[in-house]
Amino acid sequence: MEFGVRVGHENDAAGISAVILRALREINAKDYAVDIIQRVELSFSPSAVRDLIGKRKVFVAEIAGRIVGTASLDGGVVRTVFVDPDAQGQGVGRRLMGEVELAARRAGVTMLTVPSSVTAEAFYVRLGFRAVRDSYHGEERTIIMERALK
Repeated sequence: MEFGVRVGHENDAAGISAVILRALREINAKDYAVDIIQRVELSFSPSAVRDLIGKRKVFVAEIAGRIVGTASLDGGVVRTVFVDPDAQGQGVGRRLMGEVELAARRAGVTMLTVPSSVTAEAFYVRLGFRAVRDSYHGEERTIIMERALK
């Protein structure tokens, strides 16, 4: 599968939102209750994503002009890493994380932190992150993970 990665723009908000919502409903829903997924979905409407694009360095992965993944960097924190379920397991997430890491290095970041879902923990472990603690928002468990940039 050929895909490209680029910086996300405001006009990508609907495509980014669609990828996130689909991944939440089809992938993350295996590890989280329906009410948690519904609450998280509220943070990723197209207008909410448009606001995030203005505050973070956002990257998108595309196949033939269709957004199939996203990741962002907020200072030294990796956020909003999602890949369309049909594109998972094909290197999209790894490539997006490579772009995030490159942007972090350019910004002088020496330690990346990611608040990982239970669903994505193994993905981040494969990228060299280590769990440092759990965080809870009600019943929603997030694993705070870190990796030093050399």
